[in-house]
Amino acid sequence: MKTKNYVLLFLLFLSSLSFNACSQQTSNKKITKDLTMKKELTSEEKRVIINKGTEAPFIGAYTDHFEEGVYTCKQCGSELYTSTSKFHSGCGWPSFDQEIPGRVKKVLDADGRRTEIVCANCDGHLGHVFFGEGFTKKDTRHCVNSISMEFIKKEDVKKVEAKTEVAIFAGGCFWGVEYYFQNAPGVLKTQVGYIGGHKANPTYKEVCAHTTGHIEAMEVTFDPTKTSYETLAKLFFEIHDPTQVNGQGGDIGEQYLSMIFYTSSQQKEIAEKLIQLLESRGYRVATKLREASKFWSAENYHQQYYTKTGGTPYCHSRTARF
Repeated sequence: MKTKNYVLLFLLFLSSLSFNACSQQTSNKKITKDLTMKKELTSEEKRVIINKGTEAPFIGAYTDHFEEGVYTCKQCGSELYTSTSKFHSGCGWPSFDQEIPGRVKKVLDADGRRTEIVCANCDGHLGHVFFGEGFTKKDTRHCVNSISMEFIKKEDVKKVEAKTEVAIFAGGCFWGVEYYFQNAPGVLKTQVGYIGGHKANPTYKEVCAHTTGHIEAMEVTFDPTKTSYETLAKLFFEIHDPTQVNGQGGDIGEQYLSMIFYTSSQQKEIAEKLIQLLESRGYRVATKLREASKFWSAENYHQQYYTKTGGTPYCHSRTARF
């Protein structure tokens, strides 16, 4: 009898060590920097962007560059700075006194003295930020490596924007949804976040506490000349269970509901058509349609989670339904 009790206690102990990944706010697993990139980086780009190196002063392509346009992250393509925030500081590197809101993250440098700046979307190293130097009225200087950025001319920005479209899908834990979309053909960018609630800029802790009404979702930016909204919507219906009414797998609750947040009447019509098609094939679809409201980007550690940790989704898999 004692032996059976010991076995039971041991099994209970092992059970206590397991956890639902979607309910965790952090991961102790070491995050790697082998991220999915917008394009292949050279060895020198990797030295600076991945390994937090610094390019030599006064040699960067954008040090004395003041053409109108937008500076983007070399690694993932996220927009970081506009030309209107750039100024000449004489330091030998491009200088900006303000980032595009939410696109640059500030973290304490490893030396404990300086403040590092990284792309908020992919964690790519940009440089450092300094305050109190008096160069501009904002009294801030983002000292950025040219090699960490790419520049898009003002006239080309509109061309790029004209070729992109945004879709928002919610199908359980947003880690798994993003995993299947981030490398899909025609997809330019993905980010996970919160939508549909009543509080501005909610935190993951607040969403999990069900105090804001938000749902975990993924926003995908895609090139409609290379893929279509219908193709992406079909992918959405195949990488989660659209018939589950109260969540996804073991993730239960309002934040995990299956929903499509359409950004146009055309998207709504396509989603309705696909739902009708699924229902005609015997599926009792629980997915709801809502007009898109403000999408709030989630904390950085949630972005491209499985790419960073090297894992795979535990509650999402693809099943052919079309």
